[in-house]
Amino acid sequence: MNFDVIIVGGGPAGLTAGIYCARAELKTLLLDKKIPGGQLNDTSDVENYPGFEEAISGPELMERTRKQAERFGVEIKMEEAMDVEWGAQGQEHVIITDESKYHAPVVILSTGAGPVELPAKGAIELKGKGLSYCAVCDGYFFKGKKLIEVGAGDSGFTEALFLTKFADEVRMVIRHSEDSPKRFRAKDQVLVNKAMENPKVRFIWNSVVEEIQGTGKVEGVVLKNLGTGQSTAINDISGVFVNIGHLPETSFLRGKVNMDEDGYIITDSRTRTEIPGVFGVGDVRKFSGEYAQAVIAAADGCIAALEAEKYLEERRWSFGD
Repeated sequence: MNFDVIIVGGGPAGLTAGIYCARAELKTLLLDKKIPGGQLNDTSDVENYPGFEEAISGPELMERTRKQAERFGVEIKMEEAMDVEWGAQGQEHVIITDESKYHAPVVILSTGAGPVELPAKGAIELKGKGLSYCAVCDGYFFKGKKLIEVGAGDSGFTEALFLTKFADEVRMVIRHSEDSPKRFRAKDQVLVNKAMENPKVRFIWNSVVEEIQGTGKVEGVVLKNLGTGQSTAINDISGVFVNIGHLPETSFLRGKVNMDEDGYIITDSRTRTEIPGVFGVGDVRKFSGEYAQAVIAAADGCIAALEAEKYLEERRWSFGD
């Protein structure tokens, strides 16, 4: 099954790449192991995506984007990419899925990255119902509320400070004791100082979130003190924000494309990997993954599609059809 472009992953980056490729009249296949949409399928309301005066749900935004891609001729298949076989310079690459094999001279990798999920009782059930992995996405909806922030790295402190714009109080749950030299993972001392000086930020030391409680929405948490082993319920919490890291969806690409130690794909500023005709875009790309924003992922997809069109023109000139 031969195509001009194969896109692996159907989040904002992959779908945008598909729209641009298809509009350039490139035969385009998009593969996704789930319903296209990526992490936005788990986001209740999106208010910061350009072009929408009112909030739009993540699933609706992605459904519209998918239909737009299909209208231009993108073929979408719900199949999981299992392996790749890169072709020589100018030749076709092969994507092997759980159902078939597909050939194309251009491959755009947009498999995304997912947050490391909180290992607490109730976390799965209340995800998107007060439990969030993105303060920029959801913080606005917690005006005047009391929140929990889990994560003591630079991103966790950044998120906690951002949440103080809306919340009455943000309690950071820290697994180390206050006098521990390892109490914070954050390396940016300026961020730490800002949080410690902010009257809206409180610290709960030597503790972890053991359970998230609520019926249909977050209504409280149970914290476990790691020193005493005692569990304590806190019932005035309306939201829990978690920032304990992300994991790129690149396990099937190990050894097949240049990555950093965390599994993020390394590209140049034009989204090109070291393999001719192979691009990395969106949250799976080292630079873009640091921001994890849909609009940045979409921009990546646009760049990769334009680069793909250019690459194919050069290939046709050099190798013929």
